[in-house]
Amino acid sequence: MHDGVLPKRKGILFVISGPSGVGKGTLKDTLLKQQIDIQYSVSATTRPPRPGEVHGEHYFFLSKDTFCQLVEQGEFLEWALVYDHYYGTPRSFVLENLQKGQDVLLEIDIQGARQIRHQFPEGVFIFIAPPDVQELARRLRKRGKDSIEAIEKRLSSYAEEMAQLQHYDYLVVNDRVEAAAEKLVAIMVAERCRVTRLIRGEDNETAFDK
Repeated sequence: MHDGVLPKRKGILFVISGPSGVGKGTLKDTLLKQQIDIQYSVSATTRPPRPGEVHGEHYFFLSKDTFCQLVEQGEFLEWALVYDHYYGTPRSFVLENLQKGQDVLLEIDIQGARQIRHQFPEGVFIFIAPPDVQELARRLRKRGKDSIEAIEKRLSSYAEEMAQLQHYDYLVVNDRVEAAAEKLVAIMVAERCRVTRLIRGEDNETAFDK
């Protein structure tokens, strides 16, 4: 800080992640409706659209060949094979917004969050957990988007995914959507007020700047 003038901070990368079916998408939608001044980064995927999903709004739906070409060109900040389909985060959108001082929200799987953490440890990583595995199973069946085989595959990964909690900054249990969303907002407000982010944003480079 110089001459008593508050420096302009760089944007903060907020990453929400957790087991499949925990309600990350619903939480993300609830959060964005609260007008908290954050840009949502739309992910790319090779899985087919589910009913009601719109290209460019929910995901960028790509063929496997196109996705792999973008991987080779370095166009993804992170990418992973999750339950037989590829998912990735477009690089340029995230970097451009962070440099402008705009906060960015990623809603991604645990594999993707691990990659982001290695590249950008200054990000804020929030683990979304269900109350218990029984409730997770109920939600997966209720949403009616997956086959029995797919649900069993997701549930079999539950213990391994929960073991990743130790690598996150915050835990939010999604027992009620409204309450969980309030906790996410509180985390974001607190992180924006961190003095170290103001100092770091002014004086230091991040891994993305190099």
